Amino acid sequence: MSEPIVVLLHGWPGLPSDYDAARALLPGVRVEVPVLAGLGDGFAGPMAPGAASAAAHAERLLAALPDDAPLVVVGYDIGSRIAQAMVRAAPERIVGAVLTPGYPGIGDRAGAAALADRFWYQHFHRTLLAERLIDGREDAVREHLAFLIEAWSGDASVVAGPRFEEVVRAYARPGAFTASIAWYRDNVGYAEGRRSRIPTTMLWPERDPLFPIEWADELPAWFERVELRIVPGGHFVPIEAPEAMASAILARLLR
Repeated sequence: MSEPIVVLLHGWPGLPSDYDAARALLPGVRVEVPVLAGLGDGFAGPMAPGAASAAAHAERLLAALPDDAPLVVVGYDIGSRIAQAMVRAAPERIVGAVLTPGYPGIGDRAGAAALADRFWYQHFHRTLLAERLIDGREDAVREHLAFLIEAWSGDASVVAGPRFEEVVRAYARPGAFTASIAWYRDNVGYAEGRRSRIPTTMLWPERDPLFPIEWADELPAWFERVELRIVPGGHFVPIEAPEAMASAILARLLR
């Protein structure tokens, strides 16, 4: 069998460079870090209805990735959900997965009234008001993204410095913010999916306010072969815990 290709999928609001630190810990590994359509550097115009769905992302990626080797799909945030869609679409091409939550076992728990203060942004992003208030306005993009990222990471350094300014520039171009939040229009809830037979490592951040560790209870129902690893930090695993991400990828390759 040919050497596997490790496919690193970023989240929202993110960029392929989110994996720079983790990738540096993968010497000799064949790696692809795709630019996701409509997200940050992947903005090339408005996203047609349905074009931002996890299934549509998966279809584009599978068509673009080399077909001369099996794939290990890796993703955090919406990148995890796109990776899971790739597994559903082409399980014969994929030999392993390294994911972060969410996954279908969350079901409708994220919609609970008690969690409205955490998941309000998803509903906001499905309104025209989000586009009208934020799109193309660099200061508004910076404030909105900083508010969300800091809340999800719990680490103020994630919203400071050159990396964050790179994110702001990518998402502040006219039309780019609107294209990026098409994800929330085309992907509602977490319940879509079927049980995966692909060997999977689930990296669950110990301080992720969006996904409490109690929500890992349904992993065996959705993954036939799954290893749960609790990792340090908050929501942005490849940025906040690159060593844990790289370790999980290397362990998955060895298996």
